[in-house]
Amino acid sequence: MFRRRARADREFREAQREALALLRMLAREPLPFDAVHAEAPTSAGSGSEAVVPDFPPADLQAPSRQDVEGMMMRWMQPLVLDGEVHACPTCGLYRDWIVFCMRDDSVWLRCRAGHQVREPRLDAAWYNRNSGPVDHWHPTFGDGLRHLGH
Repeated sequence: MFRRRARADREFREAQREALALLRMLAREPLPFDAVHAEAPTSAGSGSEAVVPDFPPADLQAPSRQDVEGMMMRWMQPLVLDGEVHACPTCGLYRDWIVFCMRDDSVWLRCRAGHQVREPRLDAAWYNRNSGPVDHWHPTFGDGLRHLGH
């Protein structure tokens, strides 16, 4: 009975030693994304040249927020702000909005009739919480509106 326990302990310690040896071996090997830095040329020219990894490739990289004028989403239900339903100040419509989050983090609302108004009670954090993932990039404002059905 005691020999079974000693044999199990010995096998466990051997497995631990093998795992530790494997971890040490992996720690010595460079990671795949470190290869870009390892292959950087060490020419006598200017030492300030940096190699930028191209992962993901340029055609798969999405533009950053600063590269676009703004983002837009459709808001079909009534928009409730501070406990009251927000209506368009010009025509009185209260649903089917296009919500814009501009580069300066201001939020604008556009009703179905085409009236646009800045909404100071909304900010970029509200937009980010309520918008889904970006599914299309549009070169013009009109293309984005057509895509959203306005």
